[in-house]
Amino acid sequence: MGCTSCGTANGKPNGCKSNGGCSTGGCNRMNVHDWLANLPFSDPEGSCRVIEISFNNGSRKEFYRNNTLQTFLKGDLITVEGVSGFDVGTVSLSGELVRLQMKKRRVSEDSQEMKKVLRRATDMDIQKWKENKSREAAAVIRSRAISRQLKLEMKICEVEIQADGRKATFFYTADDRVDFRELIKIYASEFRVKVEMKQIGARQESGKVGGIGSCGRELCCSSWLTDFKSVTTTIARYQNLSINQAKLSGQCGRLKCCLNYELDTYLDALQNFPDNAETLETQKGNASLVKKDIFKNLMWYTLPDSNRQYPLTIETVRKIYSQNAKGIKVDDLEVADMQQQGKARPVEHQFVDVVGQISLRTLERNTQKRKQRERQERQQPQGQQQQHHPKDGPRKDPHQNQKDRPRPNTPPPPNRKPKK
Repeated sequence: MGCTSCGTANGKPNGCKSNGGCSTGGCNRMNVHDWLANLPFSDPEGSCRVIEISFNNGSRKEFYRNNTLQTFLKGDLITVEGVSGFDVGTVSLSGELVRLQMKKRRVSEDSQEMKKVLRRATDMDIQKWKENKSREAAAVIRSRAISRQLKLEMKICEVEIQADGRKATFFYTADDRVDFRELIKIYASEFRVKVEMKQIGARQESGKVGGIGSCGRELCCSSWLTDFKSVTTTIARYQNLSINQAKLSGQCGRLKCCLNYELDTYLDALQNFPDNAETLETQKGNASLVKKDIFKNLMWYTLPDSNRQYPLTIETVRKIYSQNAKGIKVDDLEVADMQQQGKARPVEHQFVDVVGQISLRTLERNTQKRKQRERQERQQPQGQQQQHHPKDGPRKDPHQNQKDRPRPNTPPPPNRKPKK
C-alpha cells in the first residue's frame, strides 16, 4: 500500500514492499491515525506509559510498558522483551489513544504479564533482525513440506521468527484438531529455534496474506478490520441479494465481512414494512412476495403461472392484507394499486430506435434478393441476353478495364509561362 510521500532511491521504491521507510506510515498494515496527538491534556506527566508495537508490518500488535525515560513516537524501531531474548518492532501508537485501544481489547494497564520496552533499536539489533526475517520465506516452504510428509491435515500460513532468532511462531489453519507433537520436535531440530504453534481462522489468514477485494480496494481484514463478526446468508436475504456463493464469498472463501456494514440500515428501513405479508390472496391465485425495495417503499409480488412482477406500495399491501383477513379477495393487484393511489399508473418509457428504421432483417432480405438474382443469371445460357431490371440502375460491364472507362470532361490546365 503506497502513498504519495514514498520516493525512489537506488531503483527501489521507499516504503513499498518494505524496501524502505515511509514518512506517513501508510505502507504499514493495520495503520491507525492518532487523533489525540495534538490535543493538550491537564496532566501530561500522568499520560499513558504503555505503547502499542506492531510486528511483521502490522500483522501482529501487542502492548508493552515503557519504563524508560525516553519518549517514542510513531514509526520508531525499538527493542522489546521476547521469549528468552529480545524482539524488534515498530511503534504503531502512543499516548492517550493507547488507553482506548486497551479498553477495546480488554487489556488491563496494571497487568503483570505485560512485557517491557528495553531500548531504542541499535544497529546490531536491526542487522540481526533483518537476517532472521530473511529466513522466514524459506521456513514457510520447508515447514509445509514437513507437514505434508507427516500427512497432517493442516496448512502453514506464516512463520514469524523473533529478532534474536531464538523463537519461531508457526501460524496454521486446520478444519479439525491436529496432533502436531511429532511435528514440533522435527521443527525444533530443523530450524534450531523454540517452536510455538498458533492456530488461526481463514479470515485471519487472509488478513496476514493480504490482497485486493472485488471492490478494487485492499482487503478490510488486512488494512483496518480487527474484529471478525459472524456472517450468514440471512444477512444477504435482508438486503435482497442473490444467494450466489461465488459472488458473496471473499478471498478467504467465507462470506464477505462487508455484508454486515449496511445491515443496520436495512433493518431500520424494514420496520416500516408490514409483517406476515408474504402471501396475498387474489382471484387469480395467491401472490407471493419476491422482494422489498426500501428506497422506493415498494413490495414486489408475482402471481402463479406468470413471470410478471407487480410493484405495490406499502399502503396497498396493508389494505389488501386487511381485506384478506375479512375473507375478501381482490380481483387484480394492478387494479388495486391504482385504486389506492387514485390515479392511473404512468406508462413506462420503452426503447425508441433513434438511429432509423433500418433493421438487420431488411439488410438480410436485400442480400437474399441479390444472391437469388445472381444465381438466375448464372443459370441462363451464354447466347441469351441477360435481362436487366430498371431498379438495378445502369448496367456495368464486369469485363471493362479500368483504363478504358471514359473520364469526366475536365478543363485543360492553364497556360503557364516558361521559367527564365
